[in-house]
Amino acid sequence: MSRTELEHKDDEATIPFSDSLHFSDHPVPRRLTSSQKRANQWRRWSEDIIPRMIVPYLSYIEETLSLRHANIPGEHHSNDGECGTGCRTRSIKVACVLFDAFEEITIIACPCFPAPLQLLRRGLFPCAPMVPSLAVDLRVLKFVRLLFVRQSPNQTAWCDALETFLDGMRYKLTLKNSLRRRFSNVFHWYWVLTVLARDYISTLITDARKDGSCVDQPSEYLCSQCPLCFGGNNWRNEVRGSPSMPNIIVCIDACFTQKCSTNPHGATGNDPLNPTSSFFLPMADVNAMEDFVQRCRGESRQARASRAEPDKDCYEEGMCVPVSVLNGCGDSFIAADEKREKASTRFFTDTGLMALLCRHDRVLWVVNLTSAGEKQHYALALLDRLFEHLPAQMTIGLLYDIGCQLERSCRKWKFMDNSILSRIAFAVAVFHAYGHQWPCQIVYHPRKREGFGLSDSEGCERLWSFLKPLIPSLCVSGFNQRLFVLDTQIRHLDSKSLQGFGHWLHRHWIHCQIKKNGALDSLHDLQVDEHMLRVEWKAQVDYQTKPAPRQSRNKAAEVITTILALEKTLEAQEASIRELEMQLHAALGTEDKVNLEKMKKDVYLMVHLNALAVKTRIRDRLRQRKFEFERLERSYRATINEPGILKLVSTYNGLCYQLRSLIRQRRAPPYAVMPHIIPRDGIFLLDVDDDIWQDVGLDDDTIAPPAWLSDDAVRNGIRLQLEVDRCMEEEAQLMHERAVIQEWMLAEWGAIRGASNNAVWKKKVQCIPCAWPVGESWGPSDEALLQAARDQAQSSFRDEDDAESVEGEEGDCEGDLEYGEIGDEELMDAIEDIALVDEYRYDHSNELLDDTDDIDDHFMPSSPIKLLNKCRCI
Repeated sequence: MSRTELEHKDDEATIPFSDSLHFSDHPVPRRLTSSQKRANQWRRWSEDIIPRMIVPYLSYIEETLSLRHANIPGEHHSNDGECGTGCRTRSIKVACVLFDAFEEITIIACPCFPAPLQLLRRGLFPCAPMVPSLAVDLRVLKFVRLLFVRQSPNQTAWCDALETFLDGMRYKLTLKNSLRRRFSNVFHWYWVLTVLARDYISTLITDARKDGSCVDQPSEYLCSQCPLCFGGNNWRNEVRGSPSMPNIIVCIDACFTQKCSTNPHGATGNDPLNPTSSFFLPMADVNAMEDFVQRCRGESRQARASRAEPDKDCYEEGMCVPVSVLNGCGDSFIAADEKREKASTRFFTDTGLMALLCRHDRVLWVVNLTSAGEKQHYALALLDRLFEHLPAQMTIGLLYDIGCQLERSCRKWKFMDNSILSRIAFAVAVFHAYGHQWPCQIVYHPRKREGFGLSDSEGCERLWSFLKPLIPSLCVSGFNQRLFVLDTQIRHLDSKSLQGFGHWLHRHWIHCQIKKNGALDSLHDLQVDEHMLRVEWKAQVDYQTKPAPRQSRNKAAEVITTILALEKTLEAQEASIRELEMQLHAALGTEDKVNLEKMKKDVYLMVHLNALAVKTRIRDRLRQRKFEFERLERSYRATINEPGILKLVSTYNGLCYQLRSLIRQRRAPPYAVMPHIIPRDGIFLLDVDDDIWQDVGLDDDTIAPPAWLSDDAVRNGIRLQLEVDRCMEEEAQLMHERAVIQEWMLAEWGAIRGASNNAVWKKKVQCIPCAWPVGESWGPSDEALLQAARDQAQSSFRDEDDAESVEGEEGDCEGDLEYGEIGDEELMDAIEDIALVDEYRYDHSNELLDDTDDIDDHFMPSSPIKLLNKCRCI
């Protein structure tokens, strides 16, 4: 092959686009810039060539049994070079890249039968839309596509390896990197073709269902994204276990590791838009939501004024948590501070992603972030799009790291109408709940709040882990190309999880039953009345979420606690302590000063306040440790020899022993409650029911403490009863989804033939009762499936005997069974390496705790691609 041929560029690159499909006898050459050439070629691919290739591509896939019997590139077809309209033909020499060969062929192209269709008929895909110089085998492209969705895509490495492999077999490519430059173009447009081909099939199926569809149902888009959440015929509350249960549960989270660098040369504009559907919201909608939020908020000084600590703590309108608690949660989370920079807009044009997922980890929509912080208008844009696709009465449960702050803003600034806001139940994500104040947790934690079952709300974290290999390459990618690659990765994840729905339901049903039975057995052993537990739990919530008292009677004790906490933190803060003492004495009256001196001489009170200060410090240090990533912080702590968490735990336990001794010696106030010792084992887990959250014996100012505070049996009974309630909700939800998946399967079978997953789903979920009668049918009978298998086998034998191919329905180009078999090795990696960088804000933080240490061995995530070995044999 000559150098000229290998460097051959598309002839039509110098021809105006309107004339590119006609071989004029006297073309007028016109010099175009490289950007104009690329734009012309992109339009030809998008508007003419790819749409014309969809049906021939699907037909070729069916005829060759998903490329099992692909044509030989050099094989001559009977109608090659023939043109029924008599238009001008053109001879094109094309270099063909196969798995194990490299050869040249000559094709005859014309406007009515262009080169891409000629090559597709031979099982090849071209590098250019009109006059290609290179084409690649479809089997090679499919293999590379399947490879690149399972590892970080690297076309340079792949092409170099293939070129070296072919060179070893004496197939010579004249120019260095000649394969890579053309292969990149081939691979991109092949991927576009496969996406559009799948959308074409989906459109046919959707059109077949429209006649029997109900208007009071979620949109077709949502039904296609998650059949378990949005499929079926009955989504209303009466089919669930509790009226308070939302119809669907979704989660939102942002990730600031998926950045895209600013063009170093200062170029403006974006690369061309791909002609494929996308999970990303249009930036115009996001910008419109941002403008709406700014109008609702008005001047920024109003927001700053609202954050000021009021003289009297109170509830804001519609909120169940007082202002002081909400302010504490807002101060803990970076995400709640929109002005905090998580990514520099100077070096990055796109700073991250925010995604909306259902409880089955299926991506609904994604937003591309362009601001330095996690602004609320991104989450509001996702919710606005969701409600556009939902029926008027459908309710949702929203899990968000700062769900309390989002609800507060929506109610305060009227971001949503009451008709929409009343349909949302806000909660915080399980994995991030420890960053909230305890009163916030007992209201917003999904294990404490009614209606959320056992949803863990961490599907977004698993999505970021799945997309993590793309970070290096997409950091320097074009805008639209970056979104296209992310879309293709998400589609691959959806293809795998769709096949795993049966496994997901089976796994969660077994886990729910084990958890519920264990809690019921423990409740039975306690022998505590259920009604009394519910009364005590309500009393605990009411007491621990009431506004803080006025700053008068308890001012001295609170300031002493602050001073002691500072003393336990750093001895270098003595100046601050003296300043606080001066402020305290200046604020107190004569009588308060006398009481303060008496309090300082009270041994029990001093030990009591000292223990409370140490425990407060332990909680702060544990939160900091969860999300500390700065080595400088660790080095600083080592330099000043600040006491570690375990040392603080030992100090606290020693103070608790002193308090217990004083109580036994009757040197404590009447009805004093003995505080709980903090066990050293498991101190870093921060479970929602750990004693670290509740200051039993340290925060009791009542004469007769209630049972939820003083009685261990009642306190344990409340925890177990809440666990049973969540398991009952999860059980009802799974029964509902079990019925939904069967109804959806029936609808799918009515629209298409040859569904392959019904047998797997039926076997896995047969142990779960249906929430309502749906019959026994899942679509085709076993006899029909067996006959279909026989027909397919006979067709294969005919193909092997060189019989004529039988024309049939256009099949799915993707071959979904490739993604259906989910192995245990692959499933165990779904939740690893969660991206938790920059989640919390603290002035000082401790050593990093490995993410894997935070996940219990019995933790069962909601991901369809995470199967525990413990449950797979049940």
